[in-house]
Amino acid sequence: MKKVYGFMVAGILFFGSVVMAYAIHEIIPSETQVAMPGPNAGQLNEYIVRFDPYRAWELWPKKGKLYKGTEPHGSLLTTFVNNTAMHSIKKKKMMADGSIIVKENYTADKKFVALTVMYKIKGYNPNAGDWFWAKYDPDGKAVASGKVDACINCHSKKKDNDYIFTGEAMKK
Repeated sequence: MKKVYGFMVAGILFFGSVVMAYAIHEIIPSETQVAMPGPNAGQLNEYIVRFDPYRAWELWPKKGKLYKGTEPHGSLLTTFVNNTAMHSIKKKKMMADGSIIVKENYTADKKFVALTVMYKIKGYNPNAGDWFWAKYDPDGKAVASGKVDACINCHSKKKDNDYIFTGEAMKK
């Protein structure tokens, strides 16, 4: 009988430690998780290429790869969204903080020419929807970033859609 109680106590302790470990992990993320970057083009590029590769993200709904685009982005586009952005799209809400939209820009003959990124950072730029804008050349070098006037001026036409042209982002 003592052996049975011993096994029961051991089982309860084991189960309790598993539950406790899970709870601690939920409160204190593991050191393998990478924090979101700040408003910095170099850190953002490293994040979307190395730590959370954008090509593993979902495509913008109902947009396949190499869909017809317009200037200044390119003749053909492929748009990826991180999980935070996808959740906002599905809920038809304004993009949540941490949303990242990555657009591959191609010529008509399918030559990759640039990567353009919109990254929502709470409090970064309230006058332009809190978007941080970045454009990278094919080698990953930032050619524009931050509060880019050309991006803001153009995308302001879609202010009522959270500055997004790709598709309907919010309920009307």
